Amino acid sequence: MAVKIRLQRHGKKNFAFFHIVVADSRAPRDGRFIEQLGSYNPNTNPATIVLNSDRALAWLNVGAQPTLTARRILSYEGVMLRKHLAGGVAKGALTQEQADAKFAAWMSERNSKIMAKKQGLSKAAADAAKATAEAEAKVSAERAEAIAKKKAEAAEEAAKAAAEAAAATEEAAAEEAPAEENA
Repeated sequence: MAVKIRLQRHGKKNFAFFHIVVADSRAPRDGRFIEQLGSYNPNTNPATIVLNSDRALAWLNVGAQPTLTARRILSYEGVMLRKHLAGGVAKGALTQEQADAKFAAWMSERNSKIMAKKQGLSKAAADAAKATAEAEAKVSAERAEAIAKKKAEAAEEAAKAAAEAAAATEEAAAEEAPAEENA
């Protein structure tokens, strides 16, 4: 029986997540499986991977073949490196302590890269929010300036109209006054 480590699709349309399973290669994609090793959610940034790496390593050691995507996930989680280092220990190329030290160094480097990516994403989001707030403040200031300008123009128009009305009443009063003197 050919055993594969592969992904089972779950979730809804355009929002899929996957279970990482060990299954017979003849079984349907979303059908019967032997063991579930974890899950993979590509909808988050960075993608969320939950994996039982000890069980995955055990299945790899007994001959299970990962699909291309599953191999990339296992490699990302360090399972393939652990298998490689275990092979080196079995051949006598290095000791178990050296293999553990190499794996620990690789894990710390990987974790620092993940943290740097998360910090970069949060900084980018904060910068975008700040830029949006500045743009909104600029637009609000422009609108307030335009409203103040319109109010000033309206007040100026009202002052002109009041001055013209006052001048017209003065002219009318001046015209009536000589007419009364003549009578």
